[in-house]
Amino acid sequence: MSNPFSDLSGKTALITGASAGLGRHFAELLTRYGVRVAIAARRKELVAQIADELAAKGGSALPLALDVTDPDSVAAAVDSAASELGGIDILVNNAGVSVNGPVLEQTAADWDRVLDTNVKGAFLMSTEVARRLREARRPGVIVNIASVLAFRQAKEVTAYATSKAALVQLTKMLALELARHQIRVNALAPGYVLTDINRDFFASDPGKELIRRIPQRRLGDPQDLDAPLLLLASDASRFMTGAVIVADGGYAIAGV
Repeated sequence: MSNPFSDLSGKTALITGASAGLGRHFAELLTRYGVRVAIAARRKELVAQIADELAAKGGSALPLALDVTDPDSVAAAVDSAASELGGIDILVNNAGVSVNGPVLEQTAADWDRVLDTNVKGAFLMSTEVARRLREARRPGVIVNIASVLAFRQAKEVTAYATSKAALVQLTKMLALELARHQIRVNALAPGYVLTDINRDFFASDPGKELIRRIPQRRLGDPQDLDAPLLLLASDASRFMTGAVIVADGGYAIAGV
């Protein structure tokens, strides 16, 4: 059987929030399929270390310092990625933050930090890359990393869940306007995926109770997102734009 993602080889991708977690995983995944990757985060030293590790495995990774909330930083990072890698074919908007706690204890600064990073950041990155694609008359792909909490409610993550719901709508609006420029925009909405950041919580009693509410009765592994990400990044999804793929073990459809 032929590889449905073979068209990715030789393309270039820019991944935000790539210093750890899913961003790092997506960078490793795409390099295995022959994609030249720019990995960006606020702390360049962290992505520089990852770039060295990926290069040692035969991949191509360019580390970049990036604050997705700062238009000047966004423009500089996109400039560097485009000049060093020969243009950007794929943008993965993965940068995201959360400030947890009861809603009545959240501050305006907490709200701004989450919405600025998760929504404004995706808007700035997407429009900056899309303008360059339009000017070059080059097709492109944008993949926004949303969350199952765009569709469900959970306590003490009001700003985060709101931002991910907004990101889903942003995905659809960008898809509508950018289709004429041959730029596809889709979203991947993961459920609860086990990472080093949440490992301790899911080993606790509240974490185990949450897992019991997932229909598949398990957390996701980062590898569970490989096929959806590859699908959206490649020509295998060439007739898809404005779509949201939910990969959550059934949590979005659970009644409790």
